[in-house]
Amino acid sequence: MSKKTKVALITGGSSGIGLGIAESLLKEGYCVAITSRSQERVDKVVGQLKQIGAGEIIGIEADTRSLEQQQNAVQQCISKWGQLDVFVANAGVGHFAPVEELSLEQWHETIDTNLTGPFYSIKASVEALKASQGYFITISSLAGTNFFAGGSAYNASKFGLTGFTQAIMLDLRNAGVRVTTIMPGSVATAFNDHQVSDADKWKIQKEDIGELVVDILKLNSRTLPSKIEVRPSKTS
Repeated sequence: MSKKTKVALITGGSSGIGLGIAESLLKEGYCVAITSRSQERVDKVVGQLKQIGAGEIIGIEADTRSLEQQQNAVQQCISKWGQLDVFVANAGVGHFAPVEELSLEQWHETIDTNLTGPFYSIKASVEALKASQGYFITISSLAGTNFFAGGSAYNASKFGLTGFTQAIMLDLRNAGVRVTTIMPGSVATAFNDHQVSDADKWKIQKEDIGELVVDILKLNSRTLPSKIEVRPSKTS
């Protein structure tokens, strides 16, 4: 691998925003690893992604809720490519219901995936990112600053993720690791079993977030966009 080639690991990269980021980084020549809880799912997507871009792509079965599995994903990247330059903590779930109807299982899955998952992500990757003077990006949400009825679990996870990311940005900046959180509004994806249709054209598209990540990574390292809110230009 060329010394100039960069390596990125994206959790939840088999669909939605994660897939859009993977596509954009591959087109930029990155070596990309994407994770999913299903090896069958990630293998299918890898087969499709091999048709685009100049970079290499691999798929890894890993649950963001498991520190051991995330450590394994990082180690696979290092074993294959010798380094890790970018970690995108993207995997997320959403359960929406009034608090009296929200189950314990839904609460724990939301918090464990959306908040504990990124904590495990940085714990698994921080030494590799220090070595490469790399970048850690979390995908939060405008729901991380704007609360709404039925969003107790999701709001809690995204408010927490926004604060967590800003705190570790301060922890790691002088070690040469840049940290950014991206907070999208409405994105046209199948998140929460949504069926994407022409009615979603007004929304942010997954490739838009991919392009944003590329732009962030191209920015001079002396400048750090630590928190970025992104919303559709117009409402529906």
